[in-house]
This record gives sequence, C-alpha cells and structure tokens, in this order.
Amino acid sequence: MSLVVGRVIGDVVDQFTPSVTMDVVYNPQCPVLNGHEIRPNLIATKPRVNIGGVDMRSSYTLIMTDPDAPSPSDPYLREHLHWIVTDIPGTTDATFGREIVSYEKPKPVIGIHRYVFLLFKQRARQSVRRPVARDRFNTRAFSQENDLGLPVAASYFLAQRENAPRRR
Repeated sequence: MSLVVGRVIGDVVDQFTPSVTMDVVYNPQCPVLNGHEIRPNLIATKPRVNIGGVDMRSSYTLIMTDPDAPSPSDPYLREHLHWIVTDIPGTTDATFGREIVSYEKPKPVIGIHRYVFLLFKQRARQSVRRPVARDRFNTRAFSQENDLGLPVAASYFLAQRENAPRRR
C-alpha cells in the first residue's frame, strides 16, 4: 500500500520523492511493509533501521510517530511521538545515531493505528533539538523548526490491540 493511499502523505507529511533506502525490521523476521499489520507483541522492542544513502558523511534523523492517537476516529493527540534518533551516518543503521527521544512501544487501544517511520537528511550534525512533548507532536512543524526539509524516505505499518477481533 502506498504512502498516499495510507494517508501518511497528507496527514503527516507533504508529497515528497524518496531518495534514500530505509529498511525497518522488528525482531529477526518482521519487516515493516507499507500498510501491513504487525501484532503488538512483535513491536515491543525498537526495530533495526538500516539507512542507505550515498556516504557516511551525511547525517539523518529518524522519527516514529502515530498519527491516530488515541483513536483513528478521534485522533485529538495527533501525532503521538514514539521515537527520534538523530545524527545517523548514511550507509549505517539507527544504532549509530543519537537517540534524543527513547523508543516507546506502540500500545493501540482503540482501532487500527498507523505507525510511521520518517527519515530526514540533516543539514548539519547535532542540529536537531529534542521536542518538548510526545503528544500533539507535529512532524511538519518539527521538520521546519530543525531545518530538515521534506523526508527522504518513509514507511509505515498498522497495529491494533492484541485481543482485538481481526478483520478478514
């Protein structure tokens, strides 16, 4: 499913052209594929995020956000921030970056939530400031305040409460 169909482009960020590869994998065998559902028990620990890019001199910021908090039908906390890692060197993974907002595992209570990973190319190292709160986070405003521009990569998955009835 595309970022447009999933309303990531529109609800979270403006239209952009991906220019860097980003692979997000939970556990050893649970890749994030746009629009696919992942069960909450598989996303309790932070994923491995591999960054493509041209060279290690480029630095990237990774943001994970939930635009459907607390529920998709009434997302008044939109967006809820789950994770920020800055200063990730290109061609490496997020463990080489600086975690400025620790990973908070998704805990969807009502409805099916989108969890969005966005990658931005930084203009300079150590130039991204920590946001003041997790609730009512705004990716567009954060990007503007930190001179990040449009994303260079994005992906998202869906999750719902563990004991929620599954749709077929």
